[in-house]
Order: sequence, then C-alpha cells, then structure tokens
Amino acid sequence: MTATIARITAVDTFDVRFPTSRELDGSDAMNPDPDYSAAYVVLRTDAGDGLEGHGFTFTIGRGNDVQVAAIGALRPHLLGRSVDELCADPGTLSRDLIGDSQLRWLGPEKGVMHMAIGAVVNAAWDLAAKRAGQPLWRLLAHADPEWLVSQVDFRYIADALTPEEALALLREGRAGLADRESVLLEHGYPGYTTSPGWLGYPDEKLTRLAKQAVADGFTQIKLKVGADLDDDIRRLRTARAAVGDGVRIAIDANQRWNVAEAVEWTTALAGFDPYWIEEPTSPDDVLGHATVRAAVAPVKVATGEHVQNRVVFKQLLQAGAVDVLQIDAARVGGVNENLAILLLAAKFGVPVCPHAGGVGLCELVQHLSMFDYLTLSGTTEDRVIEYVDHLHEHFTAPVVMREGHYTAPLAPGFSATMRPESVTAYRYPDGTFWAADLAEQEERA
Repeated sequence: MTATIARITAVDTFDVRFPTSRELDGSDAMNPDPDYSAAYVVLRTDAGDGLEGHGFTFTIGRGNDVQVAAIGALRPHLLGRSVDELCADPGTLSRDLIGDSQLRWLGPEKGVMHMAIGAVVNAAWDLAAKRAGQPLWRLLAHADPEWLVSQVDFRYIADALTPEEALALLREGRAGLADRESVLLEHGYPGYTTSPGWLGYPDEKLTRLAKQAVADGFTQIKLKVGADLDDDIRRLRTARAAVGDGVRIAIDANQRWNVAEAVEWTTALAGFDPYWIEEPTSPDDVLGHATVRAAVAPVKVATGEHVQNRVVFKQLLQAGAVDVLQIDAARVGGVNENLAILLLAAKFGVPVCPHAGGVGLCELVQHLSMFDYLTLSGTTEDRVIEYVDHLHEHFTAPVVMREGHYTAPLAPGFSATMRPESVTAYRYPDGTFWAADLAEQEERA
C-alpha cells in the first residue's frame, strides 16, 4: 500500500478588528483613528496531526475588507499542495505566489497583494515550525546555510548581495551560535516601548506611562510627532523630564513631512536629544531620506515599516539613506523576503530594529530579530525590537517581556495563532462584539 500524501485542504480567512481608536491607542499624525485589525489566515491539512498554519497581515479598519479578499485570491495556489513539500521548501510557495502573473500585475511585489502573500507565506512557516517542534527563531538559526540561501529570491538585489555573499555571511555568523543562544534564553532580546507616546494621549498619561516604562526596565521609549510643532516641543520636554537623560527617546513622524519640513522639524526638536527620527517622509523616497539623514545628524534616520519590498530596502542601503533599518514581519512577502532584507542589512552593516505593535507584530518579529542575532549580526548592541502593550492577550503564545527584554518564545511555530474566542468575538461584522456594537449604534440612531 502507498502512504497517503497529506495535503492542504482549506485556506480559511477572517476579518478581525479591534476598536483601539476609542482610547486613541495607536494614534499618530497620519492615522488619528486607527482600529487595529488583522487579515487572518489559517491553513488546514488532512495530515492527522491536528497542526495548522496561522498567519496574518496587520491593517487598520476598513482596509481589512480589501486585505482579506486579497488573501482569498491566493487560495488556488494552496489547496491540494503537499504538506511535506511545503514545509520542506516554503520558498517554492513564495515564488509561486509572487509569480502569478495576473495577480502580480497589481504590484508587482508591493501593496495589498504582496501583503497577502506575506500572510500566507508566514502561515506556511508557522506550519513548518510546528511540524518541526521548534519555535521559528530556532528553526531558522539552526538551519543549513545553503538551505537558507535557497529560500531567498535574489532577483533585483544581486547587484548588492549575491548568493555567494549571503552564504558566506550565514556561515561566518554561525560561529559562537551556541553561546549566544544561551545568552538569549537567559536574558532575552532588548525592546523599546511606544506605549507612552501615542499622539492622542494627554501629558499626564504620557508622563505616567513613560515613568512606568523606565521602571519596567526599558532604556528607550518612542513618541509620535508631526501634527503640531509646539505640541511636540511640549510633549518631548514632558517625556524627557519623566525619563531623565539616560533613556533614549526616539521620535516617529509616520511619513507626515516633505523633505525640507522633516529637516526643519527634526532640527527644532534636536535639543531634546532624540535618538532617531522615524519615517520622516514618504517611505518610497530613498533620496529624500538620504537628504534628511545628512542634514539632521547626529539624530539617526530610521525607516522600513512601510517599505514595500527588498528592492527598496536595497536602495536605502546603497544610498546611505538610513542609520536604522526597520523590518516589518507582515508588510513584505513574509519570512522569505525578510531573510533577504536581514542579509542585506548584514552586508551593509546597518542595525535592524523592527517595527512591531499593531496586532500580533511583536509576536512575529521577535523570531526574526532573534535569528538575526544568533546567525547574522551576532550582537544586540544598538538593536531593539519595538514593543506596544496591547492586544497580546488574543494570542495563544503571547509575547512575554522581562526587564525590558523579549523572552525567547519556546512554543513551536511562529507565535501567530489567535485564540478562537478572540476571533469569534472580534470577527467583523458578525463577531459577538461587533454585532452587539452595531446593534447599539442602530438603537441610538
């Protein structure tokens, strides 16, 4: 008798939204009323082990309608696919999804379709890590370097990073891996917190949360800026008084400014010793970032959470446009493309400080930074992962912080699985929370 081949049998999608705008959580100069949302996907199989692949991409509010539809458009590439082959080589799935010419036309390799690909590819890696019985960071860190290189698409970046250079970086980076893994398991990976700095918070709340962050062991906080200069000066003065001179304060404009305006505004805030200015202008403006960086030094320039793909990251690095690279676990095409971006950063010697917060982004990106530390950068100096203290309770393996550090997750997978009761409650528009909320609005009307 021949063994039955386990296959992907279902690709279920969910529009999950949380009403974060009601408390102004997540508010910034460009997004004053975000409802943090996840376009969530579950890969189900007939393997008999009960394991599923979970992934998502982060959106806000109504954009989730479009994002869920985009994930659904990828379903034909997954149904019937061999589970063993998928887990042994997620890169093949990544190339198949990116190579769908009719869907690629909507990008190429950017925007809603590319984010949908990222959600599905991340779900495949979640399934692969669960079947291997390892957290994703460990699966990647102990993987064969040649296999890791095979997972990377070098098209469009080979002028900056060749497969041979990538292989050399990974081989060299493995030296001392066991010692670093022991340090990681004991101390975790350093984080910084944006929780005090949302633009809609009053000064009293900013002060209270900033002091709490220092008490919790964080050595860096971040403030949103860009709506009103006088307000920003007052808020930075308030934050600096709360945390003292020994704590770094980063500032984040969320793409609000023109290039000249970014220089003027950052210069006006420089007296409060900001560590970096994040997203000072359009995420697509490589040369604009280079201009800002040259003008505002020693304030560093950071960007990346809205960078669309490895090609734009390559150009930011080639142009010397950034001091800090900020990957996002769900913005680009999933783990495979983030491997390419981490390798590019290592080649150019630029530290990676990921974007997180949102819905589940902290849970995901910790794995990528821990892999980077163990196998590429070899250091956590001047490297931190963003942390925002909300919505973690909706995940089965939520982030655990200790003294300002991310504790290395030990559960198998990519930490992407949401609690079924959270999906039931916050699925839009028919989840129990939203159904009751919409009914209440109709009554008031």
